[in-house]
Amino acid sequence: MEDKLNKKIVLLIATLGAFIVPFMVSSVNIALPSIGKEFAMNTVLLNWVVLSFMLSVAIFILPFGRLADIFGRKRLLLYGMSFFTLSSVLCGLSFNPDMLIASRVLQGISSAMVSVTLVSILSSVFFKGDRGRALGINVAATYIGLSSGPFLGGLLTKYLGWRSIFFLVVPIGIMVIIILLNLKQNWAEAKDEEFDYKGSIIYSIGLFGVVYGLSLVRSFWGPILMLIGFILVVLFGLYENRVKNPILNMTLIKNNKILTFSSLAALINYSATFVISYLLSLYLQYIKGFDPQQAGLILVAQPLVQALFSPLAGGLSDRIEPQIVASLGMAVTSIGLAFFIFLTENTGIEYIITALSVVGFGFALFSSPNTNAIMSSVSKKYYGVASGIIGSARSVGQAFSMGITSLVMVFYMGNIQISRNNHPNFMISFKATFIILALLCFLGIFASIARGKINKIRE
Repeated sequence: MEDKLNKKIVLLIATLGAFIVPFMVSSVNIALPSIGKEFAMNTVLLNWVVLSFMLSVAIFILPFGRLADIFGRKRLLLYGMSFFTLSSVLCGLSFNPDMLIASRVLQGISSAMVSVTLVSILSSVFFKGDRGRALGINVAATYIGLSSGPFLGGLLTKYLGWRSIFFLVVPIGIMVIIILLNLKQNWAEAKDEEFDYKGSIIYSIGLFGVVYGLSLVRSFWGPILMLIGFILVVLFGLYENRVKNPILNMTLIKNNKILTFSSLAALINYSATFVISYLLSLYLQYIKGFDPQQAGLILVAQPLVQALFSPLAGGLSDRIEPQIVASLGMAVTSIGLAFFIFLTENTGIEYIITALSVVGFGFALFSSPNTNAIMSSVSKKYYGVASGIIGSARSVGQAFSMGITSLVMVFYMGNIQISRNNHPNFMISFKATFIILALLCFLGIFASIARGKINKIRE
């Protein structure tokens, strides 16, 4: 009875945690035109409202995955939710772009703490047979957050202003904190091991250099930063091979084909799909002339379909090889992305909703089976590391997605404020971005297939 109660409490925490971060991501996307207008932001600065958050998540999520195993997953989740709540208040109180972006950095760091612990805690409580269903519910909560974000975010932005979006998540954060304070377990399977501080620093600086350099690629320093970042990432991989307790277990990756290719597939999938809501938010409001509420209602289609089908896909991956389900999902997502290449200023809403629904269905088929494959391929000791790898693949992919978009937009539009007056160049950059993303996602099918079949480890 106590075990069942514990499972329900953990599932509740994971569900609320899985909801709150994606909600913030999708609701902020719909509010970007309003934020840009209030602070008179150009294309580069507006992109950094999103990129600062995603890059912070990408930089810290892998080290936090290791810290969760050492210091305890519940403890790190408690810290993460506390700082996330605080940073949300600071974002809502921002009086200039610098304060907003700085607060978004803190929000990204705390989101990394939250995201990396949820899957590992679930995997510590739910075992094979019902883990796929639990992960499916977790993914569904993620997409409920994503689906409600555009609608509620648009509604709040229209009637109460964009700042209200940040204040809305504060009560949810406080609720999770109270529940966590009353939870006894801490789940620290590697508590006697050391933390790799040097590797964490090399990784963080390297990844920052690559992504930040990508956003500045047309300037003198852009390619230099990318080169330095790439060298540091390679050095990080070599260094981790020699460390006793690395933040990224290179032996685990080299000897686990399922983990390696499933993580690569996730990185490619998120690189190809993350900016959909960002670009369509700009398209619907700047090109089609919709207000935030109307644009938000349209953008609900994709995450709503994801939320509906993710639990089914997760349960399906308990019975059918995740390799098959996830690869099919990647293929469907590629088709959905190709739809957006043909958007024009006069494209009907039905076409846009259909394209979003196709992408949503494909992503539902991919995400939870892919996560199930990764978590089922490692032993319990490495749940935190595996969860960190999943989170890193997701967040690095999302950061690269924004980096690619920033690069294309600056190339075709320059460093100017987006408006209806320069919409021809915006549409060119819009289509060019989706051509790149559709091709990228198509290549991801082969990474998903290459993982092979699962050989589940006994728990």
